[in-house]
Amino acid sequence: MGKRKIEIMDTTLRDGEQTSGVSFSISEKLTITQLLLEELRVDRVEVASARVSEGEFASVKAIMDWANTHGHTGQIEVLSFVDHGVSIEWMAKAGVKVQNLLTKGSLNHLKHQLKKTPEQHFAEIADNFKLAAQHGISSNVYLEDWSNGMRNSPEYVFQYLDFLSDQPVKRIMLPDTLGVLTPSETFEYISQIKARYPKIHFDFHAHNDYDLANANTLEGIKAGADGLHFTVNGMGERAGNASMASAVAAINDFMPEIEININEEAIYTVSKLVETFSGIRIPSNKPIVGDNVFTQTAGIHADGDSKNNLYFNDLLPERFGRKRTYALGKTSGKANIEKNLQELGLKLSDQDLKKVTQRVIELGDMKETVTKEDLPYIISDVLNSPSTTDKVIVDSYVLTHSKGLRPSATISVRFDGELFEENAQGDGQFDAFMKALGKVYEKKKACLPKLIDYAVRIAPGSNSDALCETIITWETPTKKFITRGLDSDQTVCAIKATQKMLNII
Repeated sequence: MGKRKIEIMDTTLRDGEQTSGVSFSISEKLTITQLLLEELRVDRVEVASARVSEGEFASVKAIMDWANTHGHTGQIEVLSFVDHGVSIEWMAKAGVKVQNLLTKGSLNHLKHQLKKTPEQHFAEIADNFKLAAQHGISSNVYLEDWSNGMRNSPEYVFQYLDFLSDQPVKRIMLPDTLGVLTPSETFEYISQIKARYPKIHFDFHAHNDYDLANANTLEGIKAGADGLHFTVNGMGERAGNASMASAVAAINDFMPEIEININEEAIYTVSKLVETFSGIRIPSNKPIVGDNVFTQTAGIHADGDSKNNLYFNDLLPERFGRKRTYALGKTSGKANIEKNLQELGLKLSDQDLKKVTQRVIELGDMKETVTKEDLPYIISDVLNSPSTTDKVIVDSYVLTHSKGLRPSATISVRFDGELFEENAQGDGQFDAFMKALGKVYEKKKACLPKLIDYAVRIAPGSNSDALCETIITWETPTKKFITRGLDSDQTVCAIKATQKMLNII
C-alpha cells in the first residue's frame, strides 16, 4: 500500500502572531510566506485574520500579488468571520481565494457568546458560503472550541457536522482551542468523526497549554486526520501551538506510513528568521531548533560519539541544516577537545592534550563555556607556560578606575615565599599595576624589562565575555622575548603575561 498523504498548514502569520507582543510587518509577512511555501514546502499558509486593520489588508494584498505570479494563489488562506459578508468583501478586495470561516464548535460557545440557536447559526453560515462562492472564494470551516464540544455537547457537534456535510466546504478544521485534550481523547474524538464522515477532509489544530500539542497531533494522525496545523517555533497565544519542527521530525521518524511535503533542511533557517522577525527568542533547549540541542557537553558523550556514534539518535543535525558541536567547559573531557581541534585542523600530543583539557576545565569554572575559536589561544597559553613552579607570584591585587580620579593599583607579590606590598597610580589600571610592581623591584634592587609592544586579540565573532589573549613583548639589555596571558578580562590577561615575564628574567 502507498503512504497516506497528510496536508500541512502553517498558521504562524495568523495564530502565531497572536503571541503576546508580536506583530509582523508587511515585508516580514511576505518574506515568511515565501520561505514557508518555496523552501519549507508547506501545503498551505494561513496569513491573517480578515478586517483586522489596514496594515493587515496591505500585508495580505502584497502576499496575494506575489502568490498570483508564482502559482500559489490557492495556498493562501485567511481567517474569516460570520459577519453578514464583511469578511468576504474584505478578502475579495485583497484578492484572497480561500476563507477559513470561524464558527462555533461547542454548544457552550454558541449559547453564551453568540446567544443563538444552532439553526440560526447554521443559516448564517450557509449564507456566508453562498456569498463566498459568488466572489470565487472557496470555504474551509473552523469549529471553535470543538474539543470541549466533543466533551460536553457531542450531539451538537454531530448536528453541526451533519449540516456541513451537505455544504460546499472543502475542509473542516477541528481546533483544540483551549489546549485541553489528552492524547487518548484526541484519538477517540477524531476516530468517531472519521468513522461517521469518511469522505470529508478534516484538519486537526492543536494548542499546547498542557504541553501535549505534538503528542495530540500524532494521535490525530493515527485517528485519521487528513491535515495538520503548525506554527514555526510553536508560536501562538498562551502556551502556543503545535511546533512545526518537532512534529515534522516525529512524523518522519515514527510514522513511516505517512507522507508529508515538508523539507526538513529548511526548518532551522525558517525558524531563525521567525525568531528575528518576532523578537521571541527560541529556548536553547527547544527540540530541533534550540541552540543547545545538538551540543554534547559531557566528555563521555563526545568519547562515545567517536566510538561508533554511541550517543547519536535519528535526530541528526544535518537533517535540519545544522551541525553537531561539542561544548568546552568544566565537564569537558579530552574527547570534547579533540572533536573541536579536528574542526580547526589541529592535533596535539597526549601530554599537551591533557594540559589543554585541564586548562579548559579551569576556565570553565570561571566561564560557563569556552568556544572552539578560543582553543588556539588556550593552546598558545598552556604550551608556552613554564613547566617549573613559578618563583615569583602575583599573590593579589586591587585595581580601581573612577571618573575624575587617576587609576590606582595595590599589589602583593611573593618572591620565594617573601611577600611585598606596594601601591601606585598610573594612566590606566595596567600602568598603575606596573608602577606598583616597579616599586617592589626597587626594594629588591632589581630592574624590570622594558615593555615595547602590547597586543590584545579575541576570537572573531566573540561576545563581550569571550576569552582574550594579551601578547606582551619585553626587552632587556641582552634580549627580547614575548609572554602571553589568557583570561576573559583584558587587564587580568596582561597581569598573567607579566607574571610569566617575572619568572623568565
